[in-house]
Amino acid sequence: MKQLRQLFPSACIATACAAAAPGALASDIEDLRGEIEELRSQLDATVTLLEEQGSGTDHGHSADASTLGGYGELHYNNLDSGSELDFHRFVLFFGHRFSDRIRFASELELEHALAEDTDNGSGPGAVELEQAVVEFDITDQFRVRGGLFLVPVGILNETHEPPTFYGAERNPVEKNIIPTTWWEGGAGLAGELAPGLAYDVAVTSGLKVPTTGSSAYKIRNGRQKVAEASAESLAYTAKLAWTGLPGVELAGSVQYQEDITQGAKDVSATLYEVHAVINQGPFGLRALYAAWNLDGNDPKASGRNKQNGWYVEPSWKPAPKVGLFARYSAWDNEAGSTADTENKQTNVGVNFWPHEQVVLKADLQHQGGAGDDDGFNLGVGYYF
Repeated sequence: MKQLRQLFPSACIATACAAAAPGALASDIEDLRGEIEELRSQLDATVTLLEEQGSGTDHGHSADASTLGGYGELHYNNLDSGSELDFHRFVLFFGHRFSDRIRFASELELEHALAEDTDNGSGPGAVELEQAVVEFDITDQFRVRGGLFLVPVGILNETHEPPTFYGAERNPVEKNIIPTTWWEGGAGLAGELAPGLAYDVAVTSGLKVPTTGSSAYKIRNGRQKVAEASAESLAYTAKLAWTGLPGVELAGSVQYQEDITQGAKDVSATLYEVHAVINQGPFGLRALYAAWNLDGNDPKASGRNKQNGWYVEPSWKPAPKVGLFARYSAWDNEAGSTADTENKQTNVGVNFWPHEQVVLKADLQHQGGAGDDDGFNLGVGYYF
C-alpha cells in the first residue's frame, strides 16, 4: 500500500478510497488519469528509441559496433580404425557493423589444437580463415556481398555450430560429397523472391582436384581454401530455399565449374543437391541428396566421374534438453565404377543441452559396405 501510494501519490488505494469524500475521489481519479497518460507517453518514447537503435542490426546492436563470438568442439572417437581424442575445432568470430546497411563478418579457425611447421608438412593442425566477407543491404529484400564466404549448398556448410546438429562428428555425406566445410572467394547476391522463398547466387573461385594418385578427382581434395587459389576456372552456384511453413525448409543448390582441374585436364563438373529440414514439436527430420557429375575420360576411367551420397536423420526430443537421433548415410566417391565402392554408415545417439548454446553428445557407429569402422563417438561443443 505504501509503495503504491509513493508511485501514485494522488490516487486513493483500497480502503483509503472508501473513506474519501465524493468530490475528493473524483479529483483523485482525474489526477490518476493524468499520471497514466504521462507514463504512457514515456513508454511510447522509450519503445521508439529502442526501435531506432535496433533497426539496422540483427540482434538490436547499434550501427558502428563490433561483435565477438565463436564455437568449438572436442571429440573422442573409439573406432576399429583407432582411438583418438581431438579438440577438432576452435573458431573465433569477429564482426563489425559499419552502418545500418553495411556489415563485415569473419571466422578464424584453429583445427586440431596445434598448427606446427614441420619439414614435410605433416603437422596435425591448421590455422584457416573460414570467412571474411562484407555484405551490403541494397533493399530489405536484396543484398550483395564480396570476400571469402561459405558456399551456399547443403545443410551443414553454412550452419555447423556443434549445438545445431546431432552426432559428435559431422555426417559423412556432407563431408565427402559436398564437401563441408567449403568456402570460396568471390561475390554473391541474395534476397527474397516472395515471402518464404529465398535465393542465393554466387560467382567464386572453384575446386582444383588432383589428377594423379589415390586422391585423383576426389572432390574433398579439391578445396583450395582461397590460399593463392588458382582461378583459371570460376564456379557458379545458385540456391533456392522455401521456408513457407514454420519449422520447414526445403532447398536445392546447383554448381557448375568449367574445369575442376584448373587447366590441367579440362574436366567440367556439376553439383546437384537437395535437402529438407523439418522440425515439428519434439520431432525432427533431416534428409539430403548430393551428386557430382565430372565430364572427361580420366575421371571416368577411375569411376570418379560420378560421386554421390544421401542420408536421412529422424530425431525426437523427449525433453527440451534431450534429443535422440538415428542417421543412415550412404556415399560413393567412385559411383561411376562397376565395382561395389559404396560406403554405408549408421549412427544412433543422444544430444544433451545443459544450455541452448552448449551440447554434450554420444553416438554409436556402424560402418559397412566398402568401409568398416565400428565403435562410438563422444563430443562436447559450444557456440556464443
